[in-house]
Amino acid sequence: MINKIDILAIGVHPDDIELGCAGTIIKHIALGFSVGGLDLTQGELGTRGSAELRLVEADNASKIMGLSIRENLGFEDGFVTADNKQYQLEIVKKIRQYQPNIVLCNAIEDRHPDHSRSASLVSTACFLAGLPKVETELNGDIQNAWRPKQVLHYIQWKPIQPEVLIDVTGFMDPKIAAVKAYKSQFHDPESNEPETPISSQQFIDSVKYRASDLGRLIGVDYAEGFTSDNAIAVDRLDHLL
Repeated sequence: MINKIDILAIGVHPDDIELGCAGTIIKHIALGFSVGGLDLTQGELGTRGSAELRLVEADNASKIMGLSIRENLGFEDGFVTADNKQYQLEIVKKIRQYQPNIVLCNAIEDRHPDHSRSASLVSTACFLAGLPKVETELNGDIQNAWRPKQVLHYIQWKPIQPEVLIDVTGFMDPKIAAVKAYKSQFHDPESNEPETPISSQQFIDSVKYRASDLGRLIGVDYAEGFTSDNAIAVDRLDHLL
């Protein structure tokens, strides 16, 4: 069964795609693109909240962003590795099921080791998904090979130099609302949970600060940055901002 979408946003933890690329997601949905989300783990090792609560929060965030689908693969949080064949094939199945032209995924280098490992895992799976001799089945049917045209990595904790910048001016308020849907993880003055590096108001403010600083680089109010696995091509010079 194929439920084709244009863009598939993948995060190793619920809330990764919200923090990394929610503005880009919401903008492209507004432009008529179909966008889905895929979380690799339930974030069960997170200091605050629980796996069950994170799933509810992810559903709430998905509604804010307008995702067509969102699934969780239930991989083991904290132990995602790039060379795990089982994990690779599970992602291959999803890529072939949804046939996205573009995949957005975790940062190539970051504070949380799961992020960079997931970046490599997803990149490998996107390549393998295009090999006909890598056979996968979904609901008893053999899947056709499919390789996304582009794999882009959003920027997370570390200030990686972007290779692609997307103007998300006008989409920051719903992005922040999607992030705040994870009430267990981010700033809540009424919470009695332990403090973490992402639970302060300063961290929420920094999401906007970074988008503003990236926007400055291209002369807009807000932008989100990405690095690319492949060269970026445009048809005409006037398509460059």
